[in-house]
Amino acid sequence: MKKLMSYLMYAGLFLVALNFTSCQEEFEELPGEDSQEAISASSSTANLIEQTSSKDGSYDNIVDGASCFAINFPYVVNVNGLEVNIDAVEDLKLIKSIFAEVEVDDDILEIIFPVTITLSDYTEIQVNSRAELQELAQECREGGDDDDIECIDFVYPLVVYSFDLNLQQTGNITVNSDMELRRYFKELDDDDLLSFDFPITLELYDDTKISVSNNAELANAIESAKDACDEDDDNDYHDDDFTQERLEAYLVSCPWLVNEVFRASVDNTDQYFDYVMNFTEDGKVVMKDRIGNSLTGTWSTRVNDYRVLLKLEFEALADFNLEWFVYDLENGKIKLYAGEGERIIMHKACDIVDNEPDTLREILKECSWVIKKVKLNGDDVDRLLGYEFNFHAEGVVTLSNESNISEGEWAITTNAQGRLVMAITMGDEPGVSFEWLLSDLRDKRLKFNIEDSQYELILERVCDDNSDDDDVAEIRNIMMGGEWLVAKYTEGDNDETQNYAAFTFAFQAQLSVSVTTGETGPSYPGLWRIIRDSEGELKCYLNFGLATAMQVLMDDWKIVSATTDRIELKMVNENSVEILVFEKK
Repeated sequence: MKKLMSYLMYAGLFLVALNFTSCQEEFEELPGEDSQEAISASSSTANLIEQTSSKDGSYDNIVDGASCFAINFPYVVNVNGLEVNIDAVEDLKLIKSIFAEVEVDDDILEIIFPVTITLSDYTEIQVNSRAELQELAQECREGGDDDDIECIDFVYPLVVYSFDLNLQQTGNITVNSDMELRRYFKELDDDDLLSFDFPITLELYDDTKISVSNNAELANAIESAKDACDEDDDNDYHDDDFTQERLEAYLVSCPWLVNEVFRASVDNTDQYFDYVMNFTEDGKVVMKDRIGNSLTGTWSTRVNDYRVLLKLEFEALADFNLEWFVYDLENGKIKLYAGEGERIIMHKACDIVDNEPDTLREILKECSWVIKKVKLNGDDVDRLLGYEFNFHAEGVVTLSNESNISEGEWAITTNAQGRLVMAITMGDEPGVSFEWLLSDLRDKRLKFNIEDSQYELILERVCDDNSDDDDVAEIRNIMMGGEWLVAKYTEGDNDETQNYAAFTFAFQAQLSVSVTTGETGPSYPGLWRIIRDSEGELKCYLNFGLATAMQVLMDDWKIVSATTDRIELKMVNENSVEILVFEKK
């Protein structure tokens, strides 16, 4: 440790400066080859140090909408009807995932009060209501202009020395974190004098480390770095702080499916839904419609005010011609916006393949295909949920629920517009006997629809019944390991658990599930299936045919969690979120 000099010989000169200078200098630098100049606790240098060591409250803006404080873990929030435990920073991603599952702008998040918050100076306050929280939030300065400095950090531990007015050292303290340093400064009086044991190290936002040898260098380093990065202090929690380079690499990595288009607050989604955009490294972008027609345009990116912008230009696609801010870039999704009522949402679709008859024929024959959805004349045919197609050579196709197998014929043709058509003829199952017009061709999912989805068929590929997927096998074994009861079933705010309290579920081999309601009550046989779908999510299919009492539970449920005695399933619909929980009997 470097020993500090007493500087007694300079005390008189220093005191004269304190008493007669109307505006104190930014740095109270003293001469000397090995000088460790002291600063006052009210100096601009000390203020920069305090701002650098302040607590950053922007990481949980998705919850509290304020960067000048953060809510202490653990706490509970209600997100679109789902109760979520927030025990760590990672749990905040769950909120974002729930928001992303339904493409609406009126997501609802409610904090379960009381909660404790930590202010920028690490003071803790209990907050008992939303009104109290909003009042505190109004004190924040949003838009990247709050007090804390996040683009540079101290590397700990640090040793801080204190001095009297004669510049004699009066003590020292070792600090090991921002919180300790900030609290130390909070206890100082304005005229207290202090300095550090130099040199000290700081780390910039890009992981670069720098060393400073005195307070003047320290102040210059902080001042130079404080505006060098995007602190993400606004309440747009979707932007993810990605770089221009990451966006460009992401765009060219795979095709992109258009899922939502709003221009001038007009919903044009139906016009462009499932159009495919292919970005190339030479700045060209090819847009293909559902028929297979294509248009070529250009794309470019730039950075403005720490935000990445994507510019699209087409001759005949005015709804896309704009310079868009990119505000989401994760989980296979890109969201673009250009102001109120102007947005585009696209999903990554790496498995989209060539739109050729032979390609589709070969894909169909490679694996089994599970029915995710069938719609005829606008009505869902739920009784076929989870049934399995197998497309064989010589135009033979089978449809099975393990206990029953139907056989028919299949063929791939093209219509007058050159679009692919899958024709199925199966005499004893009219629900699938149709000429299905292909709208989305991927190697893991196929989608067919006609007349604006009045007739729709969606298939998920299942190879070897997912036998090589450890998660699928484990969940199957858990569910076949005993009988299960419905511990919870809610639809939005409605708790309907009692309607299923008497049901006992037994998941058996060969996709068979049996539901009983006591020794003398009715029983309901059905089909169950665990697969990992084309989006990588684990799904539990439940199908009880035409049994009216079980219709509500028939769906392809997302598996939220699975243990030996508890399984939680979730279904997000346009108007509500359903939760189904099984517990071991």
